[in-house]
Amino acid sequence: MNDFLFYLQLGWEHIISLDALDHQLFVLALIAAYSYQDWKKILILVTAFTIGHSVTLALSILDLFRFPSEWVEFLIPLTIVLTSLDNILMRNKKQALMKTNYYLALIFGLIHGMGFANTARVMIAKSQSIALPLLGFNIGLEAGQIVIVLAILIILFILLNLFKVNKKDWILFISSGVFALSLKMTLERIPF
Repeated sequence: MNDFLFYLQLGWEHIISLDALDHQLFVLALIAAYSYQDWKKILILVTAFTIGHSVTLALSILDLFRFPSEWVEFLIPLTIVLTSLDNILMRNKKQALMKTNYYLALIFGLIHGMGFANTARVMIAKSQSIALPLLGFNIGLEAGQIVIVLAILIILFILLNLFKVNKKDWILFISSGVFALSLKMTLERIPF
């Protein structure tokens, strides 16, 4: 049980810590087009990300797949750039944008999963089953994502209902900010 709790906390910290800005920005970009009424769709969306993240993490831990870490560190913010750019370009086509974001969450989750793979590979002993650590990590990651989503939705609710912010303006503002921050990260991490 201690191992499970250790990995649960690790998954939580992987998304909640101050060092997890790239993951937090990705979640923010993914859900920018949604509102609090879409909470079921958002839950499916962040779960799609966790599934993608889990698949690559498991393959990496089992040493079936390796990708140079400097390229992973470059690709992670690039996925955020592309997601926020998609939001900006498709902000007037909400249904199409929402559908696209499901695919982006799953596919880009695969890339984000590689970001923790090297650390996880070292932490999980060769003789140890990966099932319990992976389950604990993913539950912690999912719980952290849900907390971030709830915080964003509360802020969005306040902005839309109390301050009468236009939803398309919200998408443009949030996505532009995320785009700028993630583009800076991407340029800083070019691996050559």
